Amino acid sequence: MGMVTCLGSGVKSNWEAVTSGYSGIAKISLFDASGFATQIAGEVSDGFDPKGYIPLKELRRLDRCQQFALVAAGECIEHAGLECPPANPYRHGIIVGSGIGGLATIERGVEVLQQKGPRRAPPLMITMAVINLCPGLIAIRYGFKGHNTGVVNACASGTSAIGEAFRLVSEGRLDVVLAGGTEAVVTPLSVAGFGAVRALSTRNDDPSKASRPFDAERDGFVLAEGAGMLLLESFDHARSRGARIHAEIVGYGATDDAFHMVMPDSTGDGAYWAIRLAMEEAAIDPSVIGYINAHGTSTDLNDKIETLAIKRLLGKDAYRVPISSTKSMTGHLIGAAGAVEAIYSVMTIKEGIIPPTINLENHDPECDLDYTPNKAVQKKVEVAISNSFAFGGQNACLVFKGVS
Repeated sequence: MGMVTCLGSGVKSNWEAVTSGYSGIAKISLFDASGFATQIAGEVSDGFDPKGYIPLKELRRLDRCQQFALVAAGECIEHAGLECPPANPYRHGIIVGSGIGGLATIERGVEVLQQKGPRRAPPLMITMAVINLCPGLIAIRYGFKGHNTGVVNACASGTSAIGEAFRLVSEGRLDVVLAGGTEAVVTPLSVAGFGAVRALSTRNDDPSKASRPFDAERDGFVLAEGAGMLLLESFDHARSRGARIHAEIVGYGATDDAFHMVMPDSTGDGAYWAIRLAMEEAAIDPSVIGYINAHGTSTDLNDKIETLAIKRLLGKDAYRVPISSTKSMTGHLIGAAGAVEAIYSVMTIKEGIIPPTINLENHDPECDLDYTPNKAVQKKVEVAISNSFAFGGQNACLVFKGVS
């Protein structure tokens, strides 16, 4: 596993921060946001050193989202102890999701075009902007020559990438797939655009308190950036090379609400079916679920409807299962969110610690489950679920299981 978020670089530092209830949300520094309704975000800053994984001369040729992807992938491959290039490169694939891709590059390109004309367009603008080059650059770096795809599925992109990688490995098509998500959309256009649909929190006076999933006073999500990557292998392949196995993916569900461009279906039907399909593939009963990492964006409708879907699916067990939204600390990483939250789900199984939902201070009667308010809880977890939902009604869910 490998990751970069506003909480730091690396799985270890991220896990320590998230289980301590630390918020990485702060005032935007990447551009002057003084004229914006929202002036806060989860920026990657402290401890991020791409030079450890990317030659200095290449940095200027890469968009920020590509840098995040390469750094998270580098940690992931190191962590896995995988020899690269692999002996059989066509049995090794990569799937990386991103909701928007190199948006900062596109914004700069438009500015140059308007000010200086078409002959001065940045020569690397296209390669820095397109999403498929996130997995493509990782393939070039590590010699993976098998299935290589960029997934665009808005806020479900990272989860969808991992789910599709799970399919390729479980069906025997590939032995190894590096999968995850990356995003770098703390940009003027993105903040303005998400603000225009009233999706963002405007709690600028106290950034660390802005992301408050399931709280009665929540007022929108906090935009964030970063990347998360996981290395998936068949059991036989992992065992043959003596790899450390942290958890098993046992189920994946994907649906669409077919309801509205940005609002979730008020019945929660699409979310319900995504989780149900993942549980059916995993062949698990609600009684064995030990943790749910909720999508939990801190928007009014999402939190209510995710709660409704969980209740419908789990019945009385819904009140027993610990739930948390780590977005309360990381903010919403859009296409990278599901990948980062998948790692937190695996770490919950490994370490027996439920991360908290911070800033949960005021009871919302429609959100009445156990959201692990404000402090981490020690608990042995055998099975964890990670949910992701997106604009367009896309829903995706992964089920993880511990290994003995």
